[in-house]
Amino acid sequence: MPCSKQELLDLQDVPMGPSLDMASPVDSPEDSPEGSGPGSPARDVPAGRIILTRASSLPGQIYRGEGPLDTPLSLKFIPAEPQLCGWGALTPQAIQTFNTPRWVLFFLCVASFLQGMIINGFINTVVTSIERRFDLRSYQAGLIASSYDIAACVCLAFVSYFGGTGHKPRWLGWGVLIMALGSLVFALPHFTTPPYQVSMPERTGVCSENRTNPCHDTEGGGLSSYRFVFMLGQFLHGIGATPLYTLGVTYLDENVKSSYAPVYIGIFYTAAIVGPAAGYLLGGYFLNIYTEVHMTTELTPENPLWVGAWWIGFLAGGAAALVIALPILGYPRQLPGSQKYVAMRVSEAHQLKDGSQASAADPQFGKSVKDMPRSVLLLLKNPPFLFLCLAGATEATLIAGMSTFGPKFLESQFSLSASEAATWFGYMVVPAGGGGTFLGGYIVKKLNLRCRGIIRFCMVCALISLLAIFIFLIHCPNDPMAGVTAPYPSNLPSFFGGNLTVGCNADCHCIRELYNPVCGADGVMYYSPCHAGCSAINHSEIATGRKVYSGCGCVLGGNVTSRLPGLAVDGKCTSSCPHMSAFLVFLFLIISFTFLCSIPALTATLRCVPDSQRSFGLGIQWIVVRTLGGIPGPIAFGSVIDISCLLWQDQCGEQGSCYVYQNSAMSRYTLIAGIIYKASRGLHAIRADKPVSGAGLC
Repeated sequence: MPCSKQELLDLQDVPMGPSLDMASPVDSPEDSPEGSGPGSPARDVPAGRIILTRASSLPGQIYRGEGPLDTPLSLKFIPAEPQLCGWGALTPQAIQTFNTPRWVLFFLCVASFLQGMIINGFINTVVTSIERRFDLRSYQAGLIASSYDIAACVCLAFVSYFGGTGHKPRWLGWGVLIMALGSLVFALPHFTTPPYQVSMPERTGVCSENRTNPCHDTEGGGLSSYRFVFMLGQFLHGIGATPLYTLGVTYLDENVKSSYAPVYIGIFYTAAIVGPAAGYLLGGYFLNIYTEVHMTTELTPENPLWVGAWWIGFLAGGAAALVIALPILGYPRQLPGSQKYVAMRVSEAHQLKDGSQASAADPQFGKSVKDMPRSVLLLLKNPPFLFLCLAGATEATLIAGMSTFGPKFLESQFSLSASEAATWFGYMVVPAGGGGTFLGGYIVKKLNLRCRGIIRFCMVCALISLLAIFIFLIHCPNDPMAGVTAPYPSNLPSFFGGNLTVGCNADCHCIRELYNPVCGADGVMYYSPCHAGCSAINHSEIATGRKVYSGCGCVLGGNVTSRLPGLAVDGKCTSSCPHMSAFLVFLFLIISFTFLCSIPALTATLRCVPDSQRSFGLGIQWIVVRTLGGIPGPIAFGSVIDISCLLWQDQCGEQGSCYVYQNSAMSRYTLIAGIIYKASRGLHAIRADKPVSGAGLC
């Protein structure tokens, strides 16, 4: 495909920077021609390639700073190849309309939307379904989820290093194609396994003298080996998405004015944040369809044996990714007119005392893998870049942890169902996260913030969100649960600490493996209808469809003094905690100010490294963020939250997930973790802003 060669400055061992005796790019108009003096040979000529060569005479001298160079330099212009949009020799004139930064932004936004929808939306939605369908343990499902980040960490250095000096749209297009292949592979087990059929009588869970223990050996489940297929799909997802947030960002930054780059990048990342919301909504809709769409079943989505059509989203997402990859593959190396934006850009890269950053200006630097160690060393000697990476890692830890366990926090504190908690959390994340991301990029453009101003803006955002996080001091008291947080209300012997079997249900032979909480007429929650001593299903509520159990020997009637067996309703008791509105408001502020500095911080990273190292710098930053933040974040927050567990699931003698948390402890530990990470983020921003002797504008 015809494409332009990159604009090159062959400095011949002479570093060029803002000290050159040229017109200031900041003061130049948008259509200012390249060159400085009236006799500049680069004036009023088509965009192409500029090479500085030694010359015996020159219309004007180029100065290093304090004095002229020993040998004058002259500008030699080499015309560029046409920057046409197309595939190989196929470059029809009709599609050149799309050869603009706005259309590039559109296609990249669609790609990032699909990536967010598939990886951060569908995957998180269907984990429970594929565990049930393919007899997977929780740690096996965790391996499937982590395969994405592992693949990304392995590929980031290679893709960002060689893709940064290569043809970025081709790297991006092939990445989207690989991501589409990963989605199709992920859906493959549905079509290669026998149909999912359940032939078990419905278990009501009421008190019964004859009860069969549901524990059976599932270690030899024949379908559990399909976890390797899911891991392969996730691995392909990670490989395919790697170029998107490194090369995609730098491609946008290189082809628009510096003042507009934060807005473009902000829109790009906003699409990536909206994608998971769509994934949750569509994934929830698909899970209400039975996985075998051509079969009928008596099961309902409320039945614990139900498996929804988890695979539809991956087929649709993979097909859409295949379509969107084609136009991305057709874009040239540089868009028409992008050279003048490169020439107008002021270098804000950190300047080292030994001047070793001049090697990054060599047009041949980065072409060979031998240059990778020196490129890494240059980034490690760049303090602003290093501390921006560490600040991003601490922020990623908080974001990854809260996005994973935020719904669980709402569910526990305010006695919400899992779907209600996820819905409320989604209502917070979409407008706060998406709006904050877009607004952050707009503020940088509106205020025309430079690198140091951006870092100070991020410090202010971190301070505000740190103050707002103290809302976690407020917590709701635990609703009474018989045998766990409150004694059994009957006058029979009862105990705390998870002892659920007492005199009123001792003859029911209740088992811990069947957790189905019910709310008694006395306002106390019970582990299951059996543990409440209920003998039968009375009826179902017309409005909600919830089952009403009767003859519950452990539940007192509405009149406590009557000592008559009462009723119990399926589900948890409704919380009367009045703090939910205030908590959601402050949670909105925390999310908004957290994402408000995401695009400014990314812009500062792009400004603090030399142009030739931008893609590689973003790759190294993503490795740091994923390794120190994205991967350990959920593990750290999960460990902190598990400390506050009061009642664990019993999986045939093995400990499973937590059913009931102590709300005060959960709130306290979450607050401590939030303060640590928010304070660390602010300290790293301060270190990035600290003036360094001999540094550049950053």
